[in-house]
Amino acid sequence: METFLVYLKVQAMCLVFGIVGPIFLVVYFAAQPDPTIRWMYYWGLVITAIDVLIALGLTDQTMRAKQVARPQDEARRS
Repeated sequence: METFLVYLKVQAMCLVFGIVGPIFLVVYFAAQPDPTIRWMYYWGLVITAIDVLIALGLTDQTMRAKQVARPQDEARRS
C-alpha cells in the first residue's frame, strides 16, 4: 500500500508538470471532429504515456532508496 501511495503522489506531480498531454486530449475530444487537430490526439497520448512511465520510474527509485535506507536506520538505532 505504501508503494501505491508513493506512486499516486509522484503521478500527481508528473501530471502537474506534464499537464500538456491531458490538455491536448481534452481539447481533441471536446472539439468537433476536425482532421487538422488530429496531431493533438497523438501527441497527447505520447506525452501522457511518458508522464506515466516517468512516475513509475521515480516510484521504483524511491522505494529502492527506502529499502536501502531502512537497514541503515536500524543499524544506527542499535
